[in-house]
Amino acid sequence: MNAVASSIAAQTRIGPPQEPVRNRAPWRLALVLAFAALAGGILLTGVSVWFLGAVALAGLTPAALTFNFHVPAALIRLFALTRTAAKYGERVVGHRAALTDQVRRRSTLFAAMAAAPSVRKAGWQLGNQDRLADYLDDVEDVDYARLRVSLPSATLGVAILLLVAATLLIAPLAVVPILLLISVNIVGAYFLANRADADLAAMREGRQQASRLLGAAIQAVVPLQGERRWGPMLEAPFDGYANAQTRALVLRHRQALFDTLANCLAPCAMLSVLVSAWLSGLRGEALLVPALLGFAWLAVGESVLGASKIVVAFAREKKARSTLAKWNTPDGVSRKHVPERISSLTLDRLPRHAPDGRLIGRPVSATFEAGRPTVLHGASGCGKTSLLKQIAGWLDVGDGCVLSDGIGLGVDARRAISCVCPHDATVLADTVRENLFAPHASDDELWSALSSVELQDRIRAAGGLDGWITQDVLSLGEAQRLNLARAWLSNRPVVLLDEPSEHLDTEQGKRILDALLHRLRQRIVILSSHDELAPKGTTAVRLQ
Repeated sequence: MNAVASSIAAQTRIGPPQEPVRNRAPWRLALVLAFAALAGGILLTGVSVWFLGAVALAGLTPAALTFNFHVPAALIRLFALTRTAAKYGERVVGHRAALTDQVRRRSTLFAAMAAAPSVRKAGWQLGNQDRLADYLDDVEDVDYARLRVSLPSATLGVAILLLVAATLLIAPLAVVPILLLISVNIVGAYFLANRADADLAAMREGRQQASRLLGAAIQAVVPLQGERRWGPMLEAPFDGYANAQTRALVLRHRQALFDTLANCLAPCAMLSVLVSAWLSGLRGEALLVPALLGFAWLAVGESVLGASKIVVAFAREKKARSTLAKWNTPDGVSRKHVPERISSLTLDRLPRHAPDGRLIGRPVSATFEAGRPTVLHGASGCGKTSLLKQIAGWLDVGDGCVLSDGIGLGVDARRAISCVCPHDATVLADTVRENLFAPHASDDELWSALSSVELQDRIRAAGGLDGWITQDVLSLGEAQRLNLARAWLSNRPVVLLDEPSEHLDTEQGKRILDALLHRLRQRIVILSSHDELAPKGTTAVRLQ
């Protein structure tokens, strides 16, 4: 997945991703096969019951000597083979269609991420991992709904309509209780769907909030333990997970109640048909046709099993589609709106927030100028990384708190102008070329960037620019230098370096950082450091 992501991230186009063409033909074939499987099942059950009844009646009369059992027996085998072959065919074709849709949706995802200023050239690790996980869950929900909900629901609905029409012709009195049961099930499904919408939304929001709180606690484990707040900080996320699980159990309980109601439809319909036929005076051979119809209702009951899963899956699909549609919404700022040069960036009483939303220290007011790099000093946990992410638009700030040359910047604008180089560098499972996030750079420029971070020899040993690397191939220091090479190649007017000398020895870090700052001398550069890092020509700001 990382390889595909980085490959698409190298595309030159900026803008909204295009909606993938729907893969309709395999789904139509799967629907036809699903109808064939259901029809085969209904006919198999009905003819089997008719055959048994006819044999029993013939056995009581001289007709038993002339009864031809070959034709109904052949029909039973035919319907059995039809049901089996159609069911397996529907599974094969449906899974193929679902896998094709998955590939296309993932292409949409990576195109969207490549087009987003928040990800392009900024590093894969800056992507919102919660959002990515939710996206994959949404894709799974849509695929499951198409494969295991839409097809059964379509065939079940058509089958019920046909059986109601047949019941109206053969046993009219049975239509009233059957329609009453169907109406009760529709009301139950509507109630379950509404509750499922609320429960699923609450579960997702609870898990997301718990994940953010837990992630924030883990990132600040050292200061939290020092303040003896590590234990209390874990209570909120674990309570969030527990509450989400409780909602899930409540939803399953409602599903069980609805399944109990839905499973009464088929046997009650069968009994209604047989009783109605009996009350109408049908006896002996005349009962064979109503019996066939009654057991056809029973065969449909197999498709009703797990009806609650269908209802909940529709609710999940509805929510998933609305969420997936957001990935096709273009960012508010495209490349043509990104200025090539910014002379100053001002923070006007910017409130500092941790990822979990809690305030950190006092608001910051500062002005950063192009050509005058600024180093943010402070102990671990004082909010240096969070401040960089706020500047870059990754964490929320108040309106009008970040200004570029006196003009207020929104979230999309800040993401568009910023290149963030985090200290926890991530290496994609892909080629070195794709890992540098510089689709417009020539090979000479790429090698120049690698040379500036003293990584050229290691990359040549790994196979050059087209050599394949992964996270575990490079050491922490080598991964950090690759990360700095990304900043070297970036053309963004604002470059944010989080602990740039992390995992590097003192002398090497000084050499690489001096060369990088010289390269970025016309840009606004902001560094963070927990030590007394002070490259030549920089201005220091200490965060409390």
